[in-house]
Amino acid sequence: MAERTLQSEYMYFAKLSTGARFNLASSGVANCSLADLGLALRDLELHSDNPYGYVPLLERIAVRFGVSAESVVTAGGTSFANHLAMAALVAPGDEVLVEDPTYELLISTLGYLQARVVRFSRRPGSAWRLDAEETAALMTPRTRLVVLTNLHNPSSALAAPEVVAEVAAAAARVGALVLVDEVYLELMFRSGAAFTSFVADGNIVVTSSLTKAYGLSGLRCGWILAPAGLAERMRRLNDLYAVQPPHVAERMSVVAFDKLSEFRARANAMLDANRAAYREILGAHPSLEQHVFDQGTTVFPRLVGGDGDAFAALLREKFETSVVPGRFFGQPEYIRIGLGGDVSTTRAGLERIADAIG
Repeated sequence: MAERTLQSEYMYFAKLSTGARFNLASSGVANCSLADLGLALRDLELHSDNPYGYVPLLERIAVRFGVSAESVVTAGGTSFANHLAMAALVAPGDEVLVEDPTYELLISTLGYLQARVVRFSRRPGSAWRLDAEETAALMTPRTRLVVLTNLHNPSSALAAPEVVAEVAAAAARVGALVLVDEVYLELMFRSGAAFTSFVADGNIVVTSSLTKAYGLSGLRCGWILAPAGLAERMRRLNDLYAVQPPHVAERMSVVAFDKLSEFRARANAMLDANRAAYREILGAHPSLEQHVFDQGTTVFPRLVGGDGDAFAALLREKFETSVVPGRFFGQPEYIRIGLGGDVSTTRAGLERIADAIG
């Protein structure tokens, strides 16, 4: 059995090496302030009856996605939701299919869980499309889990519900489950109506949070949607991890759910302006091969004849700008650029990227 992974190189980089005057390394919407929540003192208590989640928060999540509260497990952000879900579903040596490229922390977590990871490709030549037939061809009776991101991280490509359903149907035929990280799908809910690939009696488990789409990372409000029996397994497993979440954050998250329309409008205004700026400044740049989608917080261009690490270092040292080297997604010629920041800061950062490319 492979040696257990005990760290995430990407998280180490993200925490310590992305600070810059023009930070375009973040994949989330710029953080809100405490004042934006408009909290009253009555909204805050340190303690309450929340043995397996604060009921009003569970109910907000359940109603939003049209599921039973029995299928909702709260967790500290999407990253811990992914960890908790996979830890409940995967044993050491289990075969897990994971898209390539994908978010590094998913791979690192599976390494910690000592799963046997098999990769399937999402290719730039097909606009990073999720290919259900190709994914199904790699499934075997040994496959226990298939892991997807939707929107795709790092490209922001959207997988249609019917394609995700095809992958789930193929997984069911070999007795496997599908985990879909939908944290960026929150950006698609412009009308306010939410949707998900989770079905209560199906084989799909979903994770998400308020972090990426709404600038509420400090709340660590994440969740898992899972069939009731699996959800109970995850709640009991969490007794070995977090035991109970900070109750004050649960209460603040309830307030946030009741104001999502305001946070959504703020996020959309920034993303629309920043995407337009990206298309204007870098969208047709001859040194970039890319797909700029109409959704998502990130763009994942290939540097023609370039090296992502070297370019990212140049940006920080000479242009006060940070991006994520594609090496963290297994694509060293690429960089990931975030579009969720302050509008003027993002435009200035994009202009500096253009200057650095030359």
